[in-house]
Amino acid sequence: MNDEDIKKIAAEVAKIMKAGNQPAPRQSLGDSVSIGSAGKVFQHPLTTGKPPAAEKKACSGQGGCGSAQSRTAQYNSSAPLSGDNCRLEENTCSSSCQSCNPLNKYTPQQIKASADRVSFCNPNEASSSIAGMIDHTLLKANATQEEIGKLCEEARKYRFASVCVNPGYVSLASRLLRGSNVMVCTVIGFPLGSTTPTVKAIEARDAMANGADEIDMVINIGALKSGNDQLVLDDIKAVREATRGKCLKVILETSYLTKDEKVRACKMSKLAQADFVKTSTGFGSGGATPEDVALMRETVGPEMGVKASGGIKNAEVASAMIKAGATRLGTSASIAIVSGGEAAKGQY
Repeated sequence: MNDEDIKKIAAEVAKIMKAGNQPAPRQSLGDSVSIGSAGKVFQHPLTTGKPPAAEKKACSGQGGCGSAQSRTAQYNSSAPLSGDNCRLEENTCSSSCQSCNPLNKYTPQQIKASADRVSFCNPNEASSSIAGMIDHTLLKANATQEEIGKLCEEARKYRFASVCVNPGYVSLASRLLRGSNVMVCTVIGFPLGSTTPTVKAIEARDAMANGADEIDMVINIGALKSGNDQLVLDDIKAVREATRGKCLKVILETSYLTKDEKVRACKMSKLAQADFVKTSTGFGSGGATPEDVALMRETVGPEMGVKASGGIKNAEVASAMIKAGATRLGTSASIAIVSGGEAAKGQY
């Protein structure tokens, strides 16, 4: 089946869906219709009555795409919402949710009477800002569908920036998070980074067609260590071209690199117009360190985001990464971090 055949089939699907009062398939990747490996024609918008998921603001700069300012700006719309701040189409909050029904709407007597029922729709005041900087992560090889479902449920509850899952679970996560403000992040060329630029670009396009909002790609680590900077740059550029309009993070795997190699990789990521540089896959010989984060921030400047990932297991470590210059955190210990606990042994 060639490209023309696929376009004809997609056009027929569009007619059928329009006839059934369904949203028409969105055009993406140029003028072609995106059909993911999960077999779905990627539609636009995913939800009705609210700004579409496809228009989530691309992330860049010091604030990152998970900052409170940028996330609020994404939803400056006249469409009626379920509450002052709640942006869930399918409202998962209770009647006492502080986001949908702020406490200032209640009398002191009502607050006292229902204090034990106030929902944890948003993290508490001390942790709410950090929740919006976290990619809630599950990348282990034996992750089950049930675990992905739990991950997405937790991300909705705590309002994390995204869930980060392997490409095979992008379609499932996209469906589970439909109508929420939680993005779907996936990994490309993961965890070794040693596939070709063409393969990474195709993998990224497929992930986007299945519903990915953000792409975390691993650079060609061996090429960087060999001094073949042109191949590293071409590698990043290939994925950047395939992901225009989406957030692209470049994973360096800092534990394998010298200081000079980290600096060169950051400069090439910036030259290729990536949105973030990221420390680690979590599968290498080490994770994020404040020193590496500070070096990456110094190299890319304030225009790009810096994502710290690997070994971030409590609020103290997370705070150190943010102070060093991180604007996004990748971790499976997300709930422990926002609630002041400690991650279980072996978590990412």
